[in-house]
Amino acid sequence: MSTDTPTIVLVGHGMVGQRFLEALAERGLTATHRVVVLCEEPRPAYDRVQLTSYFSGKTPEDLSLTDPAFLTAHGIELHVGDPAETVDRAARTVTARSGLVVGYDVLVLATGSYPFVPPVPNRDAEGCFVYRTVEDLFAIEEYARRSTTGAVVGGGLLGLEAAGALKGLGLNTHIVEFAPRLMPVQVDEGGGAALLRTVEGMGLSVHTGVGTQEIVTGDAGAVTGMRLSDGSELATDLVVFSAGVRPRDQLARACGLAVGERGGITVDEQCRTVTDPHVFAIGECALAADGRVYGLVAPGYEQAATVAATIAEEESAFTGADLSTKLKLLGVDVASFGDAHGTAGDCLDVVYSDSRAGLYKKLVIGRDGTLLGGVLVGDAEAYGTLRAFTGSVPPVAPEALVLPAGAGAPARLGPSALPDEAVICSCHNVTKGAIRGAVTEHRCTTVPEVKKCTKAGTGCGSCVKVLGQLVDAELEASGVEVDKGLCACFAQTREELYEIVLALRVTSYRELLDRHGRETARGGDGCEVCKPAVGSIIASLAPAIGAGTHVLDGEQAALQDTNDHFLANLQKNGSYSVVPRIPGGEIAPEKLIVIGEIARDFGLYTKITGGQRIDMFGARVEQLPLIWARLVDAGFESGHAYGKSLRTVKSCVGRTWCRYGVQDSVRMAIDLELRYRGLRSPHKLKSAVSGCQRECAEAQSKDFGVIATAGGWNLYVGGNGGATPRHADLLAQDLSDAELVRLVDRFLMFYIRTADRLERTSVWLDRIPGGLDHVRDVVVHDSLGICDELEALMAAHVSHYRDEWAETINDPEKLARFVSFVNAPDTPDPVVAFVPERDQIKPDLPLLTVGLRPADDILEGTATR
Repeated sequence: MSTDTPTIVLVGHGMVGQRFLEALAERGLTATHRVVVLCEEPRPAYDRVQLTSYFSGKTPEDLSLTDPAFLTAHGIELHVGDPAETVDRAARTVTARSGLVVGYDVLVLATGSYPFVPPVPNRDAEGCFVYRTVEDLFAIEEYARRSTTGAVVGGGLLGLEAAGALKGLGLNTHIVEFAPRLMPVQVDEGGGAALLRTVEGMGLSVHTGVGTQEIVTGDAGAVTGMRLSDGSELATDLVVFSAGVRPRDQLARACGLAVGERGGITVDEQCRTVTDPHVFAIGECALAADGRVYGLVAPGYEQAATVAATIAEEESAFTGADLSTKLKLLGVDVASFGDAHGTAGDCLDVVYSDSRAGLYKKLVIGRDGTLLGGVLVGDAEAYGTLRAFTGSVPPVAPEALVLPAGAGAPARLGPSALPDEAVICSCHNVTKGAIRGAVTEHRCTTVPEVKKCTKAGTGCGSCVKVLGQLVDAELEASGVEVDKGLCACFAQTREELYEIVLALRVTSYRELLDRHGRETARGGDGCEVCKPAVGSIIASLAPAIGAGTHVLDGEQAALQDTNDHFLANLQKNGSYSVVPRIPGGEIAPEKLIVIGEIARDFGLYTKITGGQRIDMFGARVEQLPLIWARLVDAGFESGHAYGKSLRTVKSCVGRTWCRYGVQDSVRMAIDLELRYRGLRSPHKLKSAVSGCQRECAEAQSKDFGVIATAGGWNLYVGGNGGATPRHADLLAQDLSDAELVRLVDRFLMFYIRTADRLERTSVWLDRIPGGLDHVRDVVVHDSLGICDELEALMAAHVSHYRDEWAETINDPEKLARFVSFVNAPDTPDPVVAFVPERDQIKPDLPLLTVGLRPADDILEGTATR
């Protein structure tokens, strides 16, 4: 083609296609070329990596990667829903489905891949789906409304995400994986075993080492089950195939471009097709010069940049890519990097495994100490640092890199330990040196500025934490004062604001902002960062500084997060859950009956929690005071499940019933829970008391945990379950009852005093200078001389405690807020509705996305008292 303005035609507008457009714009090529994009899907490029977040409430618009203003500013012609159907390489034209014919000087194929569906009988039956696009998710969501069981064929990355989606839709979910373990490409046998235990613990059924032989259908032709290769059958209503992908190279084959034996458009190091110098291929449709088809987004981004550079006549080549990955699948951190399986000769493995906590960490080390790769399951906190060290000899022993906090003083490798050539962002191939250069040469002073300058952290986001550490370290090394203020409203840290509130007896957010906020913030409304943080500080210190003790008193009400605002936990369909306190997990039969009657009368879903409490889901906002009134009448009080405060103190039955128990763990758990109930803190607090060393209450995974000994009690602190597990550290041992309570008082108040906003005790203990030793010096040995003050603050809290539910139902002003619509207080929210499941209810999630359904198809909770 020969015109005055050369034309670049891009076929395909996925994540890699969008990155190619950005790379063209960065090099000024959109100003010198006409750019035309043919997109098959009915929407512009979106974040396919985060596809599953649609089921967590994100909309397709939230997932979009395409800013219309970007397209307009660069004159890019985007045709959605109009895929390329033929390419005439002789005439250099592309014809779209609509009949549009576009001539090109450069053609870039970014057609991606298609899901592989095993050739099993009835694979196209009603109820069979793939998991690839937003439209696929729409179809799965709709079909799941009339299904009870779902099965996913494939236990890889996307398969586990699909399984999580089915579970989230309320289906009993099975995973069928032909390989002997889940995620066989990314993790080894040990990592697969740890992942299996965690996934099964979430209620999913996993079948490994078996394949799908046939999809079984009923008389109507819809799926009723699966027949597996071991002869067993699996009853299911819905099947999602997620057994891998294949390069989408049909368009290239049809126009005579060379493709690989197993698919993929053959390209050279510039991603130019070996058949035609005017045609390039990038992303999952391309067979790269190293003989691989890359299924990750990061290599696709590199290929996109390579082609843009080549068009701009710059030196560039794609010779291979880092296949490191870090993902959160079903809530579990999973990461692999480098030679994760130890395929290199003469290498050694360093392994840490904790089956109970679901942790598995393996490093592959060369004989000379070089870090070659690794696998992380359950805790991938160190992924960014470890990946950056790959190919070099770390400055500490390998075992120090895998031991968890609290299990042997693990190494704390900061950004300064990384070499400049270490790749920090694998999505965009950004090194530590480039990030340092953004700070020192381009005068970037914040993470967003460095992101804009280097694109680091704008891909999967797994490097953002390390990126922030590098930016701060470089600024400090350059003599620049790093702003560590809480937010744009306050230059002080949370710890400094705590000291100001305590010393000056500041009782309102407005007073604190106007007297101690940044000049630009004074007189303003504050922000969503500092308002709840200051509200928490004032609530923690309320008795000592003379502030109101109820979080809905006066100005305090406006500072609260959504959950605290209504003293209940907001759920995904706009309803709330109610969790009464059950100290130590001990409850009399009469009280159990009351909870059952309330749940029955209000039509609530009931679930026993991991914290030994009973959670009631599905309450409308206007029903909350009615439910609380009945609970309070029966002797219950708020369990504070909604607040950044003490949640529960679990217990085993202790020596009262158990033949192994050496102390009365139930009594101690009740005493501790009643002492610290309602204590507002930087983050939630969890505790447990075990009656012997068998540790049935799992005290070592709590913020403060207590284990009975023959001589008294051992106190452990800084533990954490959840997404980033951490074993608690032993603070003191063989304590009497009084000694134990005194140390817990001190520990909690010292944590509340010095922690950052939303910082769990586990993170705080790792961050605070001196770590556990410093905390022990302060709390046990009173090295700062503040223990009397800490104890006095706790005593004030205990003596001034009032139940928030009881006070709310007796205060007409507070009750007025519990309505769905302030201008129509008697009107319930019409989208809060439910459908039946297993003799209970579940949220009617499709109602939120497709609009109101007929009233006779919706269950509504009653509101009797």
